[in-house]
Amino acid sequence: MSHSMARDLDLVFAALADPTRRRILAMLLEDDMAVTDVAAPFEMSLAAVSKHLAILAGAGLISQDKRGRLKWCQLEPDALREAAIWMQGFGQIEPINLDAFERFLEAEFGTGEDARQGG
Repeated sequence: MSHSMARDLDLVFAALADPTRRRILAMLLEDDMAVTDVAAPFEMSLAAVSKHLAILAGAGLISQDKRGRLKWCQLEPDALREAAIWMQGFGQIEPINLDAFERFLEAEFGTGEDARQGG
């Protein structure tokens, strides 16, 4: 494995290690969201949520773009591909299935209106 690929995997797994960031990914499975909407269900400052978003973006798991006055976040659908390929090398991991990943995140954190409203 190249040094660059190992570094990318380190960033992805470090980003996924935090439950707040996994919850953000679950929220973004539903649709693109403005940063302020991502921050709404969390009991932390907008600056703290922005740091989580920067880590997710740095790992390539999300992208952010400015639309008007708001910064929007969107899930990068191929972001987990290299991590999935690496895990398949152990022979125990099935190829990544985004539908299954969505079901996992929904079971783990809930998605949809209940999760966005904080419960």
